[in-house]
Amino acid sequence: MKPRDELEMMIAETGELDEVRALAAKKIVTADIRLMMEESNMSKSQLAREMHTASPVVDRLLDPNNTGVTLKTIAKAAVVLGGQVRVQV
Repeated sequence: MKPRDELEMMIAETGELDEVRALAAKKIVTADIRLMMEESNMSKSQLAREMHTASPVVDRLLDPNNTGVTLKTIAKAAVVLGGQVRVQV
């Protein structure tokens, strides 16, 4: 068995595997959005304006520990930054 599989089994035994996966995915999304913002030279307040939303929404979007951000918010930010969202199940 691979170390990764063993680690997943250990986390699954605690009942937290879904939470760990969601947190990992959110950290990747956050890093990608921050990179796109840097490449576009766009501030958080500019992003909020372009998304037609409030600054706290962007703060939650950029918080790598906040897994409660909606797919709609992520997609809106991606479009504003010239990207797109792809979901794989």
